[in-house]
Amino acid sequence: MYAGLSLCLPILTLHAAELPHIKMENGTGQIIVNGRPFLILGGELGNSSAGTAAEADSIVPKLASMHVNTILMPVAWEQVEPKEGSFDFSILDHWMQTARKHNTHRVLLWFGSWKNAFSNYAPSWVKSDPKRFPRAESAYGKPLEILSPLSAETRRCDSRAFAALMHHVRQEDSEQQTVLMVQVENEVGYLGPGRDRSAAANLLFRGAVPDALIGSLTANRLQMSPELATHFNENGKTWREVFGEGANEAFMAWSYATYIEAVTQAGKAEYALPMYVNAQLPAPLESAGEYPSGGPHPYYLAVWRAVAPSIDFYSPDIYWPNFEYWVQRYQFPGNPVFIPEARIETAPYNALYA
Repeated sequence: MYAGLSLCLPILTLHAAELPHIKMENGTGQIIVNGRPFLILGGELGNSSAGTAAEADSIVPKLASMHVNTILMPVAWEQVEPKEGSFDFSILDHWMQTARKHNTHRVLLWFGSWKNAFSNYAPSWVKSDPKRFPRAESAYGKPLEILSPLSAETRRCDSRAFAALMHHVRQEDSEQQTVLMVQVENEVGYLGPGRDRSAAANLLFRGAVPDALIGSLTANRLQMSPELATHFNENGKTWREVFGEGANEAFMAWSYATYIEAVTQAGKAEYALPMYVNAQLPAPLESAGEYPSGGPHPYYLAVWRAVAPSIDFYSPDIYWPNFEYWVQRYQFPGNPVFIPEARIETAPYNALYA
């Protein structure tokens, strides 16, 4: 959770007036900042290491002395909207001011409805009202500490908060461009056997797969992962008929991607920085639900790409020894290599490989 890196080849310089953005050339992604190629030498903070202004005064100078030029820092929904409709960005402002003082940049990690699958960083007014903000449920009908991605009300409030964040960043930082990118949510997915078994989820799962999703997957069949292509049946109707043994995970991928697309759209409408999502990858022999099912894993990325076109790229958090394998699974057309989290023990080799 602490090491971030992104190594890309420089390309042609663009106009300085443009926002930070990703330029793809010959299959390689390069972030452009103030009109010039920028190499991120990044480090990611711990989950709650950006909760106070004092932490900025302590942490930022140390990282700058290590020649870290970009800090990936969480921004929690509970921190910026502790009371519904009332936003406080004072801590974020101090972090941005400290970043400029030490000539460093920021990538913001939006801990909204989910962080590592769970909903710990949502505000208390959300977590304490399960009727208004329903939870995903276990196979035994027990509510989980996971907000349901099918809730229109949760999606509306999360989108509103994220839009307020991006509006504030545009107002305070569009000229300086301290903030380069934004991660939308964090390692989302359903934890538990199968899929969400709430009444809303059961109703949708028994129904037909959206025609638009089937059409997109059919048109891009060659871009499917082997795991998805093995079970995909374009002539089916229900989730079981279309996705076979992968129906539960495909359904959850569609649920999360649909939700996050709405949040991303709301943020980009205010300030269109590059936005990405990250994935907690399966450990050896883990099955869906042991790792967050429905997250942006390489198996079901075709579902995400069909449903969430506003997401600029997908990033793996790699804690397993087979670093090269996971990088290659995310190396597809239009997707730049960006590794937000990785084991520190092999960081020099991993950085050079990436």
